[in-house]
Amino acid sequence: MIRYHVLTLFPEMICSAMETSITGRAISKGLLEIEAVNIRDYSDNKHFTVDDYPYGGGPGMVMKAEPVFRAHEAVKERIVSPCRTIYLTPQGRTFSQSMAEELAKEEDLIFLCGHYEGIDERVLEEIVTDYVSIGDYVLTGGELPALVMMDTISRLQQGVLHNGESAVLESFSDHLLEHPQYTRPEIWHEKKVPEVLLSGHHKKIAEWKLEESRKRTMQWRPDLLA
Repeated sequence: MIRYHVLTLFPEMICSAMETSITGRAISKGLLEIEAVNIRDYSDNKHFTVDDYPYGGGPGMVMKAEPVFRAHEAVKERIVSPCRTIYLTPQGRTFSQSMAEELAKEEDLIFLCGHYEGIDERVLEEIVTDYVSIGDYVLTGGELPALVMMDTISRLQQGVLHNGESAVLESFSDHLLEHPQYTRPEIWHEKKVPEVLLSGHHKKIAEWKLEESRKRTMQWRPDLLA
């Protein structure tokens, strides 16, 4: 089992997404745990302010160090063993399937979701162990990247997927994109399911899937073959 602790200004965004579909079922079965911690609850003023103007000028606001630090400390007090704190930022290392497999071995993960123009650098230096990006673009906050990462990591946890092979056979697991998939009816809009998939010949089907994966990877993501 893995436990997620998300430091955020929008806890409802995290909970509503994680408590649906596959991850929702896994949570209800006790295979995952999710805790969304509202950073505003750790503000040091009656208005629950968590941001201020940046030193040196510039547009926007910056999240203050103290509320983030207090929220992080409160979570750390509830975790027995050392754990990693992931800050979601376009400046970080790009998230990948191999990184997901690495993080899936952890018992606890803390995700720090920034907003506005970012977070005071001083608290990042104290608490963050990993800087991670999900792509070369800018989002409003870190919640969506955190959800992407948790969804990917959760699929690698034992018992989360109905078919134990699913997580192993999907795209990127062997540096190839997944082969085309088909279901009933056998003919749809005059397009027929490939004969080999109807043959029942497991070896030929496996060979077809591998070849189609290679073709698809060459066409859409040749960089993976490198």
